[in-house]
Amino acid sequence: MVITATRLATKARTWLLIAGLTGLLIAIGGAIGGGFLYAFAALAVVMNLVGYWFSDKLALKASRARPLEPGEAPGLTRMVDDLAARAGVPVPRLYLIGSEQPNAFATGRNPGHAAVAVTEGLLNHLPPEQVRGVLAHEFAHIKNRDILVSSIAAMVAGAVSAIANILQFSLLFGGGDDDDSGAGLFGTLAMIVLAPIAAMLLQLGVSRQREFLADATGAEILGVAAPLADALETLERGTRLLPMSVNPATASLYAANPLPRAGLSSLFMTHPPTAERVRRLRALDAAVAPGLAMA
Repeated sequence: MVITATRLATKARTWLLIAGLTGLLIAIGGAIGGGFLYAFAALAVVMNLVGYWFSDKLALKASRARPLEPGEAPGLTRMVDDLAARAGVPVPRLYLIGSEQPNAFATGRNPGHAAVAVTEGLLNHLPPEQVRGVLAHEFAHIKNRDILVSSIAAMVAGAVSAIANILQFSLLFGGGDDDDSGAGLFGTLAMIVLAPIAAMLLQLGVSRQREFLADATGAEILGVAAPLADALETLERGTRLLPMSVNPATASLYAANPLPRAGLSSLFMTHPPTAERVRRLRALDAAVAPGLAMA
């Protein structure tokens, strides 16, 4: 089946992403020189271990999500229970993000330890069928087991950008004048400029294909693609109207790009164009004979 083959290819790409980001951290240490190579190699190992065990907690804290209280949003709870059964995965923990932008994301190290966070705007501004479509997309990430890798990738990419900022401040305050350290000033400048770009490009190499796969799997879970296609069009309008202030490294976790679409930032969006995502979803429905559900 095409989706199965795509799923395997995407899994391979996502683990290559982790290897690439880990190698990038080690390369930064090597460029700085001295004992930094070993320190950054150790940091890479620690971050991958922390990411495995705590990526969900870190992503939820970064988004300021709170656990859904018992009895709160019963309609959402019923949808989640039904979709979990359809996807063949355990019911995830539910969280609510206090933002009017309609959006959602899934995180966790495996389907048994998954969490889904939705914004207040998703529940307030989308009709139930579209909410169901967005949730199906997030369940697709859980079913495809790419929630762990995407969460770790977001954390490591954020660390790379933070280290580049630290190096920048170090240069400003005279920390880059030691000509005996590694590649010296030139190497440090190269890391400041190139490391965040390299981290983002590595994420781009996987995230876009990952979203296409989650869309197709989400449609498979629903049995029809239209609710998700309609929801993506609504999310596109909502995210443009009400951009969220989130760490760019974690933007890839969301169902739709939550960041402002202006200037150079639009060149480095981790999500594929919404119009292309919708076109592919509409094509799935068009390929199915009228009156028949998707396989």
